[in-house]
Amino acid sequence: MYEDTLRHMGLRKILVGNIRKNFIDSAGKKGINFIVDDRVFEVMEKIPRHFFFDSAFEKFAYDDNAFPIGSGQTISQPFTVAFQTMLLNVKPNDRVLEIGTGSGYQTSILVELGAKVFTIERQKPLYLKAQVVLKKLGYRAQFFFGDGYKGLPAYAPFDRMLVTAGAPFIPEPLIGQLKVSGALVIPVGKGSEQVMTEVIKITDKDYKVNEHGRFSFVPMVED
Repeated sequence: MYEDTLRHMGLRKILVGNIRKNFIDSAGKKGINFIVDDRVFEVMEKIPRHFFFDSAFEKFAYDDNAFPIGSGQTISQPFTVAFQTMLLNVKPNDRVLEIGTGSGYQTSILVELGAKVFTIERQKPLYLKAQVVLKKLGYRAQFFFGDGYKGLPAYAPFDRMLVTAGAPFIPEPLIGQLKVSGALVIPVGKGSEQVMTEVIKITDKDYKVNEHGRFSFVPMVED
């Protein structure tokens, strides 16, 4: 199952090339304003996305689309992964809290960028499966099974936080666990589309909110 052939590498190169080509124009239409980080494209070209798919669906791994992974969840569209990751602006050794491990694909990208990743998943089958895949790839992260709305207060504060599901609101506990000058990237909205929202913590009591266009995510699960 876990084989990364020259064919896979070629498909990955084509996918990332297409994302890179279309990224600036598409991001501009969505209202984003940040410097494109080529490290994200390099990491996405390196990581075998098909490892995060059941073998029967491997042929869909290098389409620029979201895809179901069971438990009512999806592996995000590669363009969306690039968008969120660049907006997060991860630096080596940043402590990053990821809400929604899912397949583990986004987790692997954060680890490859040098982050110390703490990731929470609410669906037990995904929580268990993601650990197997990341171990096979040699990526180390700390996995937690629980409610992402509550964060991980025992491990706070965090430099960055990334939510990979649509939340109806910005959970206050997450902001409380964010370092001053830290950032939270979260899709916010109750409908079929959410606004990609960037929260920058200015002081212990104040934060700034920036909006970066509309995307579609599965709903964030709460206890």
